[in-house]
Amino acid sequence: MTGNSKLENRRPGTRPLWRRALSSPWAHLVAAILVVALVQALFVKVYQVPSGSMQPTLEPGDRVLVNKLAYLGDEPEHGDVIVFDRPESWGPSNERPWWRTMIGWFGDVVGFGPNNHNALTKRVIGTPGDAVACCDAEGRLTVNGEPIEEPYIFNDLLFESGELDCSTDPVAARCFREIVLSGDEYLVMGDHRSNSADSVMGCRGAAAADGCARIVTADDIVGEVFLVFWPLNGWGRTLSIDLS
Repeated sequence: MTGNSKLENRRPGTRPLWRRALSSPWAHLVAAILVVALVQALFVKVYQVPSGSMQPTLEPGDRVLVNKLAYLGDEPEHGDVIVFDRPESWGPSNERPWWRTMIGWFGDVVGFGPNNHNALTKRVIGTPGDAVACCDAEGRLTVNGEPIEEPYIFNDLLFESGELDCSTDPVAARCFREIVLSGDEYLVMGDHRSNSADSVMGCRGAAAADGCARIVTADDIVGEVFLVFWPLNGWGRTLSIDLS
C-alpha cells in the first residue's frame, strides 16, 4: 500500500509535472530555438547583407542562406558569392553597447532581428596562385592575363579606351596593378563596383602602394551564399556564377 501511495493520491487524469512542462508552448519554443541554433552553428546560417556593395545581386537588408559546408574538402571558385568574417586588416569594426550586443545575440541565433555579425558578402575574383589586374583595352578585369566576362557588374567606375584608361594621365579609377595571390589568399570584389569597399579599394589609380590589397584567407570564409531567404521575391536570383 505504501509503495502505491503516490499513485493513489494523484488525481485521475493528472500527468506528471515533467510531462506537463515538456508539453507547454514555452518548452516547444525553447526546443525550436535550440534546433535552429544547432543548424546555424553546423550547417546553414542566415546572414543579413550589410550594404549595397553587391547590388543588384544582393540588396541591403536581404537575408541570405549560407552553406557552411560548401568548402569542406573543397575550395571557393571564381565567381562564388561568399560570406566571410571581416579581417582585422580591413579596418576596425563598429563597437556596440552591451545591451545592443545582448539583443544581437538572439538575432544571431534565430536569424531575424538585429544581430552581431561582423561579416561581409562579396564575390570571389581571385584564388590562390592567381594574378589579378585591371584593365585590358576594353576595361575588363584580367585573371592570369585572360579577361573575364562579368555580367553581374553594376555601375562600374569610368573607363574610356584611349580617353581615360590605364595608360592615360590621369589613369582611370577602374585601373589597378597586378595583384598576385599566394597560400590561401582570395581576392574579393563587390558587384556594385563604384560602391564597394573590397579587396582592391586601396589599389586603384597609378599612385597605389605595394601591399595595398585587402586579402581574405580561407580561415575567414564562413561559406557560400546559395539562396536569398528574405524577401521571398529574391529566391530566383542568380548568385554564384562560373567565371572559368
